[in-house]
Amino acid sequence: MNAEAPPSPERSRFGFLHPADVRGVWNRRRQGVFAVLLLVYLLLPWLKIGGQQAVLLDIVHRRFTIFGLALWAHDAPKLFLLLAASAFALCFATALWGRVWCGYACPQTVFVTAVFRRIERAIEGNHLARLRLDGQRLSTEWLLKKALKWLAFLAVALVLAHSFLAYFVGTERLKVAVLQDPAANWTLFVAMVLITTFVLVDFAWMRERLCFTLCPYGRFQTVLMDRHSKAIVYDETRGEPRRGAPAAAGWAQGDCVACDRCVQVCPTGIDIRQGVQMECIACTACVDACDEVMVKLAKPKGLIRYDTEAGLAGEPHRTVRPRPALYLGLTAAFAGVLAALLVLRSDLDVVTFRAGGAPYQEIRAEGAEPLVTNHLRFDLTNRTARDLQVRIDVSDELRAQGMAVVTAANPVALPARKEVRADLFVKFPKARLDFGKTPARLTFTTGEGRVETVDLTLVGPYQ
Repeated sequence: MNAEAPPSPERSRFGFLHPADVRGVWNRRRQGVFAVLLLVYLLLPWLKIGGQQAVLLDIVHRRFTIFGLALWAHDAPKLFLLLAASAFALCFATALWGRVWCGYACPQTVFVTAVFRRIERAIEGNHLARLRLDGQRLSTEWLLKKALKWLAFLAVALVLAHSFLAYFVGTERLKVAVLQDPAANWTLFVAMVLITTFVLVDFAWMRERLCFTLCPYGRFQTVLMDRHSKAIVYDETRGEPRRGAPAAAGWAQGDCVACDRCVQVCPTGIDIRQGVQMECIACTACVDACDEVMVKLAKPKGLIRYDTEAGLAGEPHRTVRPRPALYLGLTAAFAGVLAALLVLRSDLDVVTFRAGGAPYQEIRAEGAEPLVTNHLRFDLTNRTARDLQVRIDVSDELRAQGMAVVTAANPVALPARKEVRADLFVKFPKARLDFGKTPARLTFTTGEGRVETVDLTLVGPYQ
């Protein structure tokens, strides 16, 4: 144990909590997960699948690409199903393993622990050195270290902000915008400044305070968890009475030596020995710290550990329970509906509307049957990663009755994951009109032989 360690977590005069460093098996696991998540976040926008950015959420153009799957604004129900399945999957994970998201995958935890606190530790020293520095009066050392730290924070915030923008504007546009005058891309520049400011305020200043002041997830956990959900717990039966606390007659001293090491390493400054608390993010720092002390004292590890309330009470653990089963069922239901919609959806999306101007034109030629034409427009969207050639025609039955499609280009070239507007005229005999209307069916055939049909009503003079 460190004899210089303060007996409880201390905040500097700037309001920062400086947790002590910790080593151990859980810390190594978390650092490995953090490294993978950071690499995914930074590299994913640059990954190409089928010539397209792997993840692109182009809100301005209402187009979303997720690992080769192209979605548009009218696919909003699919996005809802994806978000709903993800939300219930998080509920399921929480019901089984507690706040594993907060401890291992939450961006707040990943960036603060794996990036910003590492920078702070490298420049200002360990937690005791940081506390001493924050307590100093204005000095050359104080100015140099603080300036260097915040410059490093700013550099990292800029990288994170640009990476974040890449998910929404695309890496190609971002590369061009970075090399141009900010005035040429002022909206991107303003967005970059705002995101950088947010990153600095959140990860460099707010830190753990966001977890128990703004984040609602800690409050939801009491609803999602039960007695058989995993959590970071203190074995009070084994640990109490701790050193310095009076023991009842005939009671042996507990294993807890009141070193407060578990408190010193906690990034949110709580005492896990007071029970499961909303502020606990299940980071397992207290587990590693306590195990390290127990090893030095030749006592068994696990005084603080991953366990359940039922396990502490000696009850058998129940993995299959109504609550996790409900969350898993809802996750599977939303994911199943999403999968079915994606499998059944066509490669081509067709939206039809009438062109401006007169709704129809009548064509009369001497010695020929009068004809009527309707001017239509179609928005054709290629949902695939390959170019398509789309031929537009009427059904065979209607073609035999004199109906035809007249267009400047047929088939229409439709690039991969693009939308093209096509203008065409549908020509038909006036005799087909019934009270000024006649039904029609257009076919849209891709080069691969897949056919989409659109039923519509053509109009003409009332007779």
